Amino acid sequence: MDVRLWIVPFALLLLGAGGCGTSAVLLDSEGEPSASSWASPSPSPPFDPEELADRLVGLQPQWPRNTLPRSPGARGINCRRVRCVALTFDDGPGEYTGRLLDILARHRARATFFVLGRMAAEDRGENLRRMVTEGHEIGNHTWNHLPLTQLSPGRIRFELVNTQKVVRRLTGVRMTVMRPPYGSTNAKVAAEARREGLAQVLWDVDTLDWRDRNPSLVTQRATQTGPGSIVLMHDIHPTTVEAVPAILDQFAKRGYAFVTLSELYGVRRLIPGRQYTSQKDGIRGTPPAAIP
Repeated sequence: MDVRLWIVPFALLLLGAGGCGTSAVLLDSEGEPSASSWASPSPSPPFDPEELADRLVGLQPQWPRNTLPRSPGARGINCRRVRCVALTFDDGPGEYTGRLLDILARHRARATFFVLGRMAAEDRGENLRRMVTEGHEIGNHTWNHLPLTQLSPGRIRFELVNTQKVVRRLTGVRMTVMRPPYGSTNAKVAAEARREGLAQVLWDVDTLDWRDRNPSLVTQRATQTGPGSIVLMHDIHPTTVEAVPAILDQFAKRGYAFVTLSELYGVRRLIPGRQYTSQKDGIRGTPPAAIP
C-alpha cells in the first residue's frame, strides 16, 4: 500500500484508542491530508511521541534496555580540498531503506536521510538506529509531509517538534537540519526552524525520481553535477534504490567522496533557520529575511 495513503498516525494504533482523540482529516485529490486540515492553531497532540518511542523500543527484544546506537564519528574529510557530493534521501524510512543502506555500506558511502516522523514510528527505529551506527546523518522532514508555508506557526511547530522527539528517543540523535516538504519555505517556516535549532537544507540537483521511476534517468540526473552539490532523491521508491549503485560508481570514478551534510560544510552544526542549497552557500547560508 502506498505510504501516502496512510492517514491514521501509527502512534495511535500502538498507544491504543483509550483517551486518544483525533480530529477529522480532509484529504486532497492525491490522498494526502490537505493543508486546510492543519492550518488552524495547533491542538494538543493526540499522542505523546516520547511515550510512543519508549513503546517502540520495548517491541525490539534485540535492543538492550537503555542503550542507544553509537556513531562512528566524523571522518575528517575536507570538502574544500576534496571533491564531495552529498546524497540525500527523503520521505523514509521505508521498505527499501534497508537495501539502500546495504548498498551504501558496500561502497563505504555516507548520506543524509530526511525522515518523516510517522515513517520513523512505523519503522520502529530499526533503520534509524542503523543509520546512526553506519555514520549517516538524519534530518527532520516533518511528521506528515505537509506544505509548511500553508500552515500556522503552531502547526509547523507540531510537525517539527514531534519528529524531533520520536527520532531522539529512538536513536539519541538530536537532529540539527530539516528539509521542508516540496522545498516550500518562507520567513515563517524559517522562524520556526530557528526556534527548534534546525537549519533548512534544500538541494541544487533534483533527480525527479518521484515522477520518473526510471533508474537510468535518475542516475543521469544525479551525476550531471559538480563538487559540493546536494542531490535530492527518495528512498521510498525501489527504482531510486536500484539507481544508487550506478550513481556511486560514476561519482567514484571521478574521484568523489560521499559525505553527509555536516561533512560537506565542515561544521558540526549549520546555522538554525538559515537556508542551504549547496556547498557554494558557505556555512552561513541564506539569511531567513531573504527567503521569499
